[in-house]
Amino acid sequence: MKQTPHILVVDDEEALAEGIAENLQAEGYETTIVGDGLTALEHLRTKNYDMVLLDVMMPGMDGYGVCKTIRGEGNQIPILFLTAKGSSEDRIHGLEIGGDDYLPKPFALRELLLRVSVILRRERWYRSEPQPDEGTRLAFGGNEFDYRSYNGTSWDGNNQQLSHKEAMILKTLAERDGEVVSREFILEQVWGYEVFPSTRTIDNFIVRLRKRFEREPDHPRHIHTIRGVGYRFTAKSEESQ
Repeated sequence: MKQTPHILVVDDEEALAEGIAENLQAEGYETTIVGDGLTALEHLRTKNYDMVLLDVMMPGMDGYGVCKTIRGEGNQIPILFLTAKGSSEDRIHGLEIGGDDYLPKPFALRELLLRVSVILRRERWYRSEPQPDEGTRLAFGGNEFDYRSYNGTSWDGNNQQLSHKEAMILKTLAERDGEVVSREFILEQVWGYEVFPSTRTIDNFIVRLRKRFEREPDHPRHIHTIRGVGYRFTAKSEESQ
């Protein structure tokens, strides 16, 4: 990540976008403002940013559409949704399609700045080396995965392109090989500051990881459920208990 993070602010409310950008600049960030989803999409395809603050309700293409499109193209830039739609269903939807956080309007600028800081710190953790001597690749049970490209190969030779959240969960577990990791720790590590989706959401992510990398997803040998607590990853194959 660059020394000075560059944040794309996407909102059709010009005064709000300018206020957000001014406060981000005061915190030492570089900013660019665009006012609609299609322009945001063009910027995200052609320029490098460290994070995007993305309004949901915009003309042309809404924030959800922008998120779905870039995630489908493999762009894993951190996304903080800003929206007047603050129901739990909207928040969960935003997280499940690939958002990193979801802040309802109106919001306090101090809270926005805190969430930006937390997301960027979490991104630096993910980009850090998994282990000093292992580089950026994880190998287990005939599977291989590269944290930088989000791309891997499963035991059966199939290509596996993970989402950012899938990759972060896998990294969280793999860094603690053999340890029991609680759902609460995973939620804090991957989603962070008061953004928690339901535990059912994280269970769904685990199911998807097993389908990608376990020879028998219903009888996993690497990603184990510890009933009532969380999960345990073992690079060496083990029978689930």
